[in-house]
Amino acid sequence: MATTALVDPDTGLTQAQLAARHGLRVAGERPSLVEYSRRLWAYRHFIAAYANAKLVASYSNAKLGQLWQVLTPLTNAAVYYLIFGVVLDQKSIPNFIAYLTTGLFIFNFTQSAVLAGTQSISSNLGLIRALHFPRASLPLSTTITQFQQLLASMVVLIGIVLVTGEPLTWEWLLLVPALLLQAVFNAGVVLLVARLGSKSSDLKQVMPFIMRTWMYGSGVLYSVSLFERLPGWATTLVQFNPLLVYIELARYALLEEAPLLNESLTQLWLVGAGWALVAGIGGFIYFWRGEQEYGRG
Repeated sequence: MATTALVDPDTGLTQAQLAARHGLRVAGERPSLVEYSRRLWAYRHFIAAYANAKLVASYSNAKLGQLWQVLTPLTNAAVYYLIFGVVLDQKSIPNFIAYLTTGLFIFNFTQSAVLAGTQSISSNLGLIRALHFPRASLPLSTTITQFQQLLASMVVLIGIVLVTGEPLTWEWLLLVPALLLQAVFNAGVVLLVARLGSKSSDLKQVMPFIMRTWMYGSGVLYSVSLFERLPGWATTLVQFNPLLVYIELARYALLEEAPLLNESLTQLWLVGAGWALVAGIGGFIYFWRGEQEYGRG
């Protein structure tokens, strides 16, 4: 009787060929940019819910609760006004209180988002390793949390501006697109530092110094006219500082006689939109390229 030999159809195939033949994929494989964006949009409700939960949890142990959203920037403004408004006597700036608080509140939006975003991956490793979802959800939820805090700060800022004598004008409406542009810019920077922070835990120690230096270079605490004393190339460089641009857009909208380094409103809007576009798209792509790395090792 003839002997019939059965040959395994998978014999001689490599592991990659076997996986492709049976429809298997690498765990944690990075999807295409378009597919990743689609998945991220599908998780928009999770991002919003997670942002709200983080906001509530951040003040859950404080007796005054979410009132600290308002008290923190107000306290900072009071301290800086004592130093720069009273001690250093900034008489050259009309309505220095409103000028100072506008700069502080706008800058604090970016500073808080960046500092929190630096740890948005490294502080959520348990969640990342337990569940499968687009990792960009975490830094984006951080940005949304800070944006919610900004809205509370804006109520206080508008009150300060009105009390200190600034008139209510149609130009105040320009504050809305300015804050939206800044929010997009923040999201891109947060995505950038989130990936960097996932690689190096030391970044969270360095970022406060970087942000403090950035604050002094953004005309938050003093008149931006001081930058005109710099060499021409340095003044031009400061004019394109994204935080200075967003601060000046807010000051232009709310204050009548605030000194501005960028005298051209058109240039301000173009630079602000450009930074939002570059940071938003660039940060998203940079974060996406490291998607398969998060939570490993």
